[in-house]
Amino acid sequence: MASDSENNMDREIILADFQACTGIDDIAEAITLLELNNWDLVAAINGVIPQENGILQSNLSSVASQANIYGTRSQATPAAPPAAPAVASSSSSAFCPALPSRHIVERQPRMLNFRVEYRQRTVEVVIEEGSVVGEIKQILETELQVPVSKMQLKGWKSGDLSDSVVLQSLHLPKNNSLYVLTPEITPTASTSQNSVLQESLNQNFLLVISHREAQRDYNLNFPGSRTIQEMTLAASGISYPCHHLSVCRRSSPANTREPTEECADVHMVSDSEGDDFEDASEFGVDESEMFGMGTSTGCRKAPLMPENTENEVDALLHFTAEFTTRYGECHPVFFIGTLEAASQEAFYGKARDRKLLAIYLHNDESVLGNVFCSQMMCADSIVSYLSQNFITWAWDVTKEANKARLLTMCTRHFGSVVAQTIRTYKTDQFPLLLIVMGKRTSNEVLNVIQGNTTVDELMMRLMGAMEIFTAQQQEDIKDEDEREAREMVKREQDEAYQLSLEADRKKREAQEREQAEQLRLQQIQKEADDEKEAIRLSLEHALPPEPAEEGGEPISKLRIRTPSGEFLVRRFLGSTKLQVLFDFVASKGYPWEDFKLLTTFPRRNITQLDPASSLLEAKLFPQETLFLEAKE
Repeated sequence: MASDSENNMDREIILADFQACTGIDDIAEAITLLELNNWDLVAAINGVIPQENGILQSNLSSVASQANIYGTRSQATPAAPPAAPAVASSSSSAFCPALPSRHIVERQPRMLNFRVEYRQRTVEVVIEEGSVVGEIKQILETELQVPVSKMQLKGWKSGDLSDSVVLQSLHLPKNNSLYVLTPEITPTASTSQNSVLQESLNQNFLLVISHREAQRDYNLNFPGSRTIQEMTLAASGISYPCHHLSVCRRSSPANTREPTEECADVHMVSDSEGDDFEDASEFGVDESEMFGMGTSTGCRKAPLMPENTENEVDALLHFTAEFTTRYGECHPVFFIGTLEAASQEAFYGKARDRKLLAIYLHNDESVLGNVFCSQMMCADSIVSYLSQNFITWAWDVTKEANKARLLTMCTRHFGSVVAQTIRTYKTDQFPLLLIVMGKRTSNEVLNVIQGNTTVDELMMRLMGAMEIFTAQQQEDIKDEDEREAREMVKREQDEAYQLSLEADRKKREAQEREQAEQLRLQQIQKEADDEKEAIRLSLEHALPPEPAEEGGEPISKLRIRTPSGEFLVRRFLGSTKLQVLFDFVASKGYPWEDFKLLTTFPRRNITQLDPASSLLEAKLFPQETLFLEAKE
């Protein structure tokens, strides 16, 4: 009873860790997946989160050892699955502290790749995840000329399957290895050999590769189904579970080179007697590509970027030229300019024109550098997707001086966290592809893609970043449109206000001009009136005194009716000149230039007479009534 209780407790821990690592919230589904793998935590996680090397590689060695302990216990005591437990977040966080969010299970159907071996033949089958096992056998029947009824399809992790099993229900990784047995057809190998081969195909091999010249070791995990050229690791005869290899340069007598050309082929030698691998194609790459020792001709490569470069533009021009020389013309368009200029180009334009910034960091000392560049960065789909949706900026961190300069630039533009993140990656984890998205307050690194990936996974992660960016971009476009609409309304209001001010200004200026004109006219009129008044006063002062009624000289009494109906009455001497009469009338405000002096009957115009003649001569004696009339 105590043993059953302990096993149930272990399984609860395994279940909690499995859910935390895979993101599967359905407890029944998680238990089913664990049962298919005999409660082996690492195998179950690999089943739903396919890794490139076929095994989940944690950054913490303690996690792997803990997982192996759980797997051993679960195989020793295959008890019934426990009831759905309450998953504790503490255990899950302790087991999976470093898995990123991208490891959540994809629910969408996808294409599955099967590498099927039959005797000396290998058949590649690509089929939809929604297909059944029988459809694979039908394809193999056509390729191998083996009837379905005599064919046994082996290599499934969950054991033998019926033809009606849907592949999607198996939660298979994208790349799978199977083999065909035909017991009714005479095989080339014994039954015991087939049994051993079946067991070996499901095992994982650790290859410890020693680079003699660099004095470095590389630890690579591969399933037994991975191939060395046309042979699987399981059938190659290497030691299980760990096999030691070494790699070094060897001269190539077939080619004659100048002594100054430091050229050599890569030679991989097994530390076990009798094993000698001529290339590294079991890793999916060419020898020189895998270890970064040269191009296909085996010659030493020129650096992508010179050391201690002072001009970033020149450095990137050199990087692009050398990248093209190494990997061909089909590669992403690298932005030629500073990291700041690339950020400005990607983040600070109109919201509709913004893009993500992809920062490619290369390191020639990494074993993954050449394969990542040639197979990932130069893939047509990746090149097209990056060109359409990203601003791609590159830098070579092989030299420490260039790496230090990059860290300084990243700290300045993205903060110390990004620089520290780059520092934590080891050389073997390069190249890195940083996906950066611009935000209102700061720039955010959405994802850091390491070199140990596939084209499909790289595309999925780029598309995932684009989904996040597109959602943010739509919000930014909406905010920008609303802001522009507000600004347009404000501009229209400002323009209307300015037009109103301009109209008021013009109206005010017209009024001021009118007032000024009125003042000017009034001033002119005043001056004219003043002048007339001055003339009138001078004339009034110049008039001779009015004579008395009774005097010795003849007196002429004149009555003058004004245009207003008033009468001006005055006595004049008979000898007085007409000019004095005119001056008298002018002194009363009626200058003879503007008015004419007329007699009543007979009607005469006195102003037309000679001003020097006397009143007697003008027959205005002894009295006369005159009237003033304005001249026309």
